[in-house]
Amino acid sequence: MDIKSLIGETTEYDKKLRLEEKKPKSWCKTVSAFANSFGGFLVFGISDDDEIIGLKDAAKDAEKISEIIKTRLDPVPEFSIEFHKEDNKDLILLHVFKGEETPYYYSGDGSLEAYVRMGNESVKATSIELKRLVMRGKNSTFDSLVTDYDFDDYSFSKLKERYFQWTGKSFDDKLYESFGIVNSNGKLTNAGALLADETPVYQNRLFCTRWNGLTKAGGLIDALDSAEYKGGLISLLRDGESFIKRNTRVMWRKTPFSRIEMPEYVFQSASEALVNALIHRDYTVVGSEVHIDIFDDRMEIYSPGGMVNGRLIQELDIRHVPSERRNPILADIFNRLGLMERQGSGLSKIVEGYQFEENYTEAKRPVFYSDRTQFIVEMPNLNYDSSNSGTQDGTQDGTQDGTQDDINNRIISLIRANNKISAKDMANELGISLRTVRRKLSELDCIKYVGRGYSGHWEIEE
Repeated sequence: MDIKSLIGETTEYDKKLRLEEKKPKSWCKTVSAFANSFGGFLVFGISDDDEIIGLKDAAKDAEKISEIIKTRLDPVPEFSIEFHKEDNKDLILLHVFKGEETPYYYSGDGSLEAYVRMGNESVKATSIELKRLVMRGKNSTFDSLVTDYDFDDYSFSKLKERYFQWTGKSFDDKLYESFGIVNSNGKLTNAGALLADETPVYQNRLFCTRWNGLTKAGGLIDALDSAEYKGGLISLLRDGESFIKRNTRVMWRKTPFSRIEMPEYVFQSASEALVNALIHRDYTVVGSEVHIDIFDDRMEIYSPGGMVNGRLIQELDIRHVPSERRNPILADIFNRLGLMERQGSGLSKIVEGYQFEENYTEAKRPVFYSDRTQFIVEMPNLNYDSSNSGTQDGTQDGTQDGTQDDINNRIISLIRANNKISAKDMANELGISLRTVRRKLSELDCIKYVGRGYSGHWEIEE
């Protein structure tokens, strides 16, 4: 194991200066989080600023680590302990494997607490996250759970229609069970309930708005168009696509022999983002729904629930994001209907669709953001020119001090003063939103982030 290459990982790695026997929760919560998430390494003998200090008695500490895990974690996760010498100093590498019997609880102070990994932190699991962990521990998913709804009370005309369009064949009634829509007792699964024409699932809704300006507070007229849709997933997809089409325009210019079309948005990319939002959203979250928000300069598609594995999409290379499906039955059905690909290449397709357009630049690259509760795809308007719009960035974020160039220059100045400054701190300094800062950083070609996590730093190419 190359310690120096491991240091700096924000999600799969954590460190402790020493073994805290009297405060085992300080590191056992990380063991719980790794087992409940996707595994990881906990290294003992490294300080918070990544300085290698070493342990006085690594062998004794290793025995204690093993003993504490076996008495404080329930169930006991699979782990391994490895000794490592770096710069002639002894370290312990505790490798915690992704667990199959989730949730893994830390037992202490008379209570049981489960933790999950979010970025570089181990955080206490919410009630919704606990439900997900329980389902995972039972090798189950939300869309596979059987409901109390009788199959005979619901129709699936949209499903049958799409199946015939895609395959040229009629939908045989025997397929309902093989698709995972109904069980042998005639009860709908959650997947079936979500696909039914008149879905009984309350949160299966889509909210669409074309806003007036760059924010949700555009002036005298906040929204130029809005719609709320409810129905089966196939209907929601079609309704959402129709809303996008009627609220986006295509410019064109003549050439000697034809004309070149220049759409504001790549429809295929927007459709792909909407499919991902509907299929991969967290349906255990009641009171939240998928949103399409179209502004003058961008389109945002929001869905409840972060990444399935707890990672942050903005920290990953989109080309190599592992395919992990929150609702595998729904994903499989949409694949059979030709509405999405099974191998999970949707995010790459969103970006690739943009790259072939006439007005594409790296500043117009789609941006992805996730946290513990949400996943957002932001697609820039390819025809929007901020320099001619007469709109200041301050209008978008409620500030009054700066044009687009001024904000860019201030970001560069902050990085020159502190090349390890976080995007969140930049937002606080500038008085604008974190999302805007992330977008600005992605647009500035002269700025790049070297390394990963807190150990990395910004570099400016003069």
